[in-house]
Amino acid sequence: MAQAYKGGDGSGTGTTGPGAGLRRQGGRPLGDRGYWRRGLVLAALAILLALVILLHAQIPNTVGNLGSLTETFLPWLGVFIPVLLVLGLVRRSATAVVAVLAPAIVWFNLFGGLLTDKTDSGGDLTVVTHNVNAENSDPAGTAKDVAASGAQVIALEEVTAQALPTYRDTLASAYPYHAVKGTVGLWSKYPLSDTQPVDIKLGWTRALRTTVATPQGKVAVYVAHLPSVRVKLNSGFTASQRDKSADALGEAIADEPLGKVVLLGDLNGTMNDRALNGVTAQMRSTQGAAGSGFGFSWPAAFPMARIDQIMVKGVEPVTSWTLPGTGSDHLPIAARVDL
Repeated sequence: MAQAYKGGDGSGTGTTGPGAGLRRQGGRPLGDRGYWRRGLVLAALAILLALVILLHAQIPNTVGNLGSLTETFLPWLGVFIPVLLVLGLVRRSATAVVAVLAPAIVWFNLFGGLLTDKTDSGGDLTVVTHNVNAENSDPAGTAKDVAASGAQVIALEEVTAQALPTYRDTLASAYPYHAVKGTVGLWSKYPLSDTQPVDIKLGWTRALRTTVATPQGKVAVYVAHLPSVRVKLNSGFTASQRDKSADALGEAIADEPLGKVVLLGDLNGTMNDRALNGVTAQMRSTQGAAGSGFGFSWPAAFPMARIDQIMVKGVEPVTSWTLPGTGSDHLPIAARVDL
């Protein structure tokens, strides 16, 4: 009696059909649901990361100013995206890999524009701002470095009484006009007038306002150094004094009678930090409008945040860039604007 034929691959399993050869390592078929069931924790972390980036403005500041702390380093949350992607691939989880698309899309929507080069040529006025550091051991070298930028206007913050004569003497030949109020100063190739301190609710002077008479007309220039912030384990992100000063600075700029305004200084906060809304709501960042990259300025050894700012109102940014390090813990930043 003839034996009935049983198709197969000779392995004795008798498996037939179009999916017989579609197997993964370990014998799992290609369509096995295990690839979607694994990595659910990684997928949840990816969705959480997307929500934090997207809804950062909803994170409350009531506990340790957690919202402002998150916003200060918000771009750096993007480093977790490739980490989650790699873990998803190692875990062989289709769910995790797909979920990583959520934070990636949100991050690129917020910061993708900063990765493109928006610099242009032209412009009427080049400005520089630099927190020179009160403990700077080489103020003369720092002054020469910032002057080498060729800027027509230079703002310096943390200018101590001991270092002021050095900055003044070093910059005198190239910048015949200068104004100093408290620990902030402005050096200019063009005449200055109507210089006055700006009350930012500190009890001492760390901001000034002056009029720069450029060939294209008068420009109101503000120089400000907002209070420092600290991250402490017992109290979180301590920034209440900075926040009050930012509000006062914003009010002063809002009352400015001139239509062209430039703000230079160390604001101890990034453009994403809601605490600076009093300023950022009415002015444009030159880095965001005409820069290339994030333009991080602090700390100089490994910049992680752009807390030094050049902002404008009634003026068109043309290009913005970061200068090489000096003897300070901040990097100088520069911008060229069209008046």
